[in-house]
Amino acid sequence: MIVARPALCRTVLLALLIPAPADAQRRAEAQVGAQVPTVREFGPGGPPPPRQFAPGASAAAGDPAWWTPLASAVVPGAGQALLDQDRFVVYAAVEGIGWLRYIAERREGARQRGAYRELANRVARAFFTIDPQAGNFEYYERMQHYVESGVFDVDPGTPELEPEVDTLTYNGSLWLLARRTFWEHPDTLPPPGSEALGRAAAFYLERAIRPEFRWSWRNAQLEHDLFRRTIDESNEAYRQAIQALGVILANHVLSTVDAYVTLRLWSRESNTRSVGLSAELPWAPFGRRGGTGPAK
Repeated sequence: MIVARPALCRTVLLALLIPAPADAQRRAEAQVGAQVPTVREFGPGGPPPPRQFAPGASAAAGDPAWWTPLASAVVPGAGQALLDQDRFVVYAAVEGIGWLRYIAERREGARQRGAYRELANRVARAFFTIDPQAGNFEYYERMQHYVESGVFDVDPGTPELEPEVDTLTYNGSLWLLARRTFWEHPDTLPPPGSEALGRAAAFYLERAIRPEFRWSWRNAQLEHDLFRRTIDESNEAYRQAIQALGVILANHVLSTVDAYVTLRLWSRESNTRSVGLSAELPWAPFGRRGGTGPAK
């Protein structure tokens, strides 16, 4: 029978139960490394950002990113869609609503314009022509402010022009303005053939209402009021259409600038390398000191 000595038994048991210092240190470092994340520098083969553009890329190099602002200039939101940005929906919605509003207001303005022209032909011009021609915008504006146009020539049978003298009519007020502008005394006729008389007559001939465009709202006050309201509604519709065009233009500009700024920012991020530090938790088994790893 072999009898083991107590000292030898203790030595064997300690060797079996207590791990070697090197093995214990490696296991501790592995545990610390699993708990403390290590930030390391990404090299050329590291994981790329979610989306990058090649540094220094250009249109000549075939990079499609350069034309994203141009896409937004043509169709707002297109550049944002190419850059995978959700706000392209906002630009597209503003663009669609703007064009729908523009088309609707233009149609309303044209409808109201046709309505006041038809009313003028049926009421104010029916006594003077059987085939009324459409006038320009200023013509209907004058009809809005004057009940009657007045006659063009008081006595068409004479070779000399005799303008309307009733200042309550449009032609009469125009002739008064011509006399006050070119005559020394508006109520005194200048000598025949004088420059003042000729200039006043030319002013009147250029702006006076001709017989084929004569009108009168006399005894038709209700129709005249309706005519004025319809003109106001038509003008307001056209103003709203112009405002819609302004919104559309601003949307194009804003979307273009947004795409350009975003492209520049992403290009700068693609040229920036992320650098970090690798940290290790100090651990000293059996009284030995640990340390922090070097900065990577």
